[in-house]
Amino acid sequence: MSYQIPSPSPSLEELAQRQQNVITASQLRARGVPTRVVSEHCRRGGPWQRLLPRVYLLQDGEPTPEQRMWAALLYAAQDGREEGRRDGAVITGAAALALYGFASAPRLPAVTGVEVLVPRQRRLKDAGEVRIRRTERELEARSVHGLACAPVARAVADTLREWTDEGAFDTGAVPSGLLRAVMREAVSRKESGCTLGQLLAELREAGLVEETRVRAAMDELLAAERESVLDRLGELVDEWLLPAPLTGPELRMRGGTYIAVPDLYWPEAAVAVEVDSELRCVSEGEAAWVRGGQHRMEYLGVRVVYVSGRRIAAEPDVVGGELREAFTAGGEDVVDLVVTER
Repeated sequence: MSYQIPSPSPSLEELAQRQQNVITASQLRARGVPTRVVSEHCRRGGPWQRLLPRVYLLQDGEPTPEQRMWAALLYAAQDGREEGRRDGAVITGAAALALYGFASAPRLPAVTGVEVLVPRQRRLKDAGEVRIRRTERELEARSVHGLACAPVARAVADTLREWTDEGAFDTGAVPSGLLRAVMREAVSRKESGCTLGQLLAELREAGLVEETRVRAAMDELLAAERESVLDRLGELVDEWLLPAPLTGPELRMRGGTYIAVPDLYWPEAAVAVEVDSELRCVSEGEAAWVRGGQHRMEYLGVRVVYVSGRRIAAEPDVVGGELREAFTAGGEDVVDLVVTER
């Protein structure tokens, strides 16, 4: 879903009310307003004004921050070269975070540039404060105050990429504390937020996971999330009267060959537990390393139980039952391993 310029059915008054008095040239033409009249109304001292190419404000005076957002979105969503043609667009970056109401991000009046996502094939230039960002991915949008905004995870990633491209971290214009605060708020918001997995996926897509400050902030979030999940998992182990497992032991073959470091391990039963494995891995190389360890454990007969924080929260009794069942069954034809507590 992305913003589509409405069909000509609403009247000019209805459309102006819907779009906070911001109208495109094609919308005016479709409602019988001649170009000559538009030009006359936009003269110095006239009742209207031109905000962007083919985008007008049907009032005088300074536009509000919300009207600036409407102007940016309508400019990017239209194609003035073809009468009646409509293309999608969504607001992203810092402007989207301001519209979502992020307490950690600059407020809407302080946002000086508006990033707008459009399909890659669009021929559209930056104009005024509008910065066009093309994407090959299908546009997704969330309606925020009637405006189409990118999902929170994408908006955060685009904000961080913008700050990185501008060198804002190096110059101190954006302190690392603000970066952490934005990422933390994105995953902690009860409404209009995102999961840690969604944020990590967008940061990977944007090529930001290797940026030192972004990586450090993400590592902190991942560690805090996993610690919380592991604490709850420990409570489940106690509730189901299971023996206390080892936490994060290192498994090796008798000859010293490295096998894995599972989250939890019962050596007496040869049962390992892996929690939200994808949240242990920021880069694809790390993910491959973790998957390799899991495969080696299974190949050597260790029974591996995979659980997620979401399942533990939603189905604690089911997860507890699975742990007990796995512990009772134990591993199968397990190779003798050296277990080292860390």
